[in-house]
Amino acid sequence: MAEEGIGKKIRAALSQPDTLPSMRRYFVNTMFDATFVMLGVIIGSALSSDPRHAIIITTMLTSTVSLAISTGTSVYEAESLEQSRRMNEIGRAMLTNVEDTDIGRASRTSILLIAAINMMAPLMTGLVLITPFLFISIEQVVMAAEIAIGLAITMMFITGFIMGRTSGKNPFVKGARMAVIGIAAFVICYLIGGAV
Repeated sequence: MAEEGIGKKIRAALSQPDTLPSMRRYFVNTMFDATFVMLGVIIGSALSSDPRHAIIITTMLTSTVSLAISTGTSVYEAESLEQSRRMNEIGRAMLTNVEDTDIGRASRTSILLIAAINMMAPLMTGLVLITPFLFISIEQVVMAAEIAIGLAITMMFITGFIMGRTSGKNPFVKGARMAVIGIAAFVICYLIGGAV
């Protein structure tokens, strides 16, 4: 019975015109940002002069969780503000408060869904990029870093590809552009790491 109620709330939230586009937009943007952050973490910790396996994994995990909490919270607050403004506009147009109506409830569920999906982007990114460090021996940290960097560039291409498809532009061009930006970021961060 409770599951039916939750399912009904989610379906109602997904039927709101802004829910799916917001989920997609935030998820893709956050995944892109999270990949850049993790790329910096990998370069700073795994490609340093004295890489330590435990420190690399701990840094990646804590960065991933911090990003998830940060982005989830910021999106929740931003969407709460936006949805509140929207509910006020609808209420004024209907000459009644819509907070305790189906529209108001769907709006609140929509906020939670958008924030939850957004929180998943850094967690998924971190999970993918930490994998090489979990399955490759401690002595082969540099190889694990190289694989993780390759995965990060691939994720940037995929993110760009998705952005291209959703915007009606050439997904391969958009994907390639994001991958090139990722490679440029890698080179800059690597040079910074080497200079310190």
